[in-house]
Amino acid sequence: MKNVVLYALVFSLLFNVFQFVNSTKILESKDKEVVKVKNHLKISRDSVSQLANANYFALESDEDAQEYFYNSNLDYQKVAFKVKEDLMVLNENKNGNKLVPYEPIDDKPFIVNTSKILNHRWLIAEFSNGDLWGQILVKYFVSADKPTEFETVETVLYERQTKN
Repeated sequence: MKNVVLYALVFSLLFNVFQFVNSTKILESKDKEVVKVKNHLKISRDSVSQLANANYFALESDEDAQEYFYNSNLDYQKVAFKVKEDLMVLNENKNGNKLVPYEPIDDKPFIVNTSKILNHRWLIAEFSNGDLWGQILVKYFVSADKPTEFETVETVLYERQTKN
């Protein structure tokens, strides 16, 4: 009988040591996993913050600009579509988009490729002629029944890159 009790005591002692070691390993593994998830969460939060800051100057996030259109009984999304559409129509001119103040170079006119509406009054656009490119800052005025009026405020033309 003493042997059975001794064996049971040794067995329970070994079982408890095994449980302790196993639990410690599991706990350390989970702690490492928690630290890794916290790091990923911090990186994700930083990325979201950067995206929010990058889209700060946009009609979609500018409530004051949206309210300006609502006060004029206009839907800002429809206005944005109309402005971009009217801007692209100007590309149909054979001498290029009239908002780009540069004459065609090598018979290649400058046209607007893409644009971003910043608020209820300004947009920024990228233009090129296939070789050279630049950006323009444009002031626009919207009327419900007339085409959008545009006025170029400032332009930047980047220098042609030469290969060394």
